[in-house]
Amino acid sequence: MDFSPEHLMDTAVRPFTAFLYADTGLYWPYLLSAGILAIGVPAILGRGTAGGAATAVGQAFSRRIWWAPSTKADYRYYVINGILFPLIFAPAILTSGEFGLWIEATLAAMLGTRATPLFDAVTIRVLYTVAFFLAFDFGRYLAHLLQHRVAFFWQFHKVHHSAEALTPITAFRTHPVDLLVMALGGNLLGGLVTGLFLYLGAGAVSIYLFLGLHVAHGVYNLIGNLRHSHVWLDYGPLNYIFISPAQHQIHHSTLDRHRDRNCGFAFAIWDWMFGTLYVPKEKEEFPMGLGDGSDGTWHSVGRLYWWPMVMASRVLRGADPQPPPSSATR
Repeated sequence: MDFSPEHLMDTAVRPFTAFLYADTGLYWPYLLSAGILAIGVPAILGRGTAGGAATAVGQAFSRRIWWAPSTKADYRYYVINGILFPLIFAPAILTSGEFGLWIEATLAAMLGTRATPLFDAVTIRVLYTVAFFLAFDFGRYLAHLLQHRVAFFWQFHKVHHSAEALTPITAFRTHPVDLLVMALGGNLLGGLVTGLFLYLGAGAVSIYLFLGLHVAHGVYNLIGNLRHSHVWLDYGPLNYIFISPAQHQIHHSTLDRHRDRNCGFAFAIWDWMFGTLYVPKEKEEFPMGLGDGSDGTWHSVGRLYWWPMVMASRVLRGADPQPPPSSATR
């Protein structure tokens, strides 16, 4: 671990300067794109009132959403988790690159070192760019499904679903254990693809980039901030292929018909394959949160960190994982 003064200072200020870095969803082009869509889509589709664009602005940036108790908790948690996670937990994450190098070395030991690429440079770059994104997205879907279906992991995932209002900052309302599980899923499958292509490409493999990221991640992030918003944007027939912001908002619903649905990130095909896809026929209204009687009680940083660990330990002991009545207060 790097505890140099320079690294500690960079880590401390990073949450406040995230809009300058392409590797975060808060990079300014992504925020700008989300803002334009948040105002433009309701105005174009006529979902605002007679006020037109002004009404759309009011709806997208409503104080009721951006200054809700849930959102204020998001702000506090974002700053503290943004400092602690890189220092304490991030070094434990196995990256897709590290796993990919191990896969490449394993294949070379088993099959011998390749002297020349299997395909020409352009072909292998295109194939790797597509294959990596598909594998990484599928890995994250599997991890997300695990977080919903396995009681132990659900206790940590509750932190994210305890949000009752959605803004782009809500994406960072995630327990460190939850982040580790999600990273493991994506990085294992992404690393498997990386290792395979490193071997087939004789080490000469690269990815097409957009705004400093994998091109598909970059394009995804142009709309990604609307996933955690109250701006209803669905893709119509494409909802069966890609997860729209509206479908992810449904994922946060407390209604039974929405529970554990739309666990995908970019692609809806994984949800279709595993029977977790929910495609709305029209705009739906629904409350957000956990819907288990504890809504409104999670909005402190201490509880967001501590409660999941207590509840997960109760699951291991076969006890009731819900917060005790004495603690379920604001």
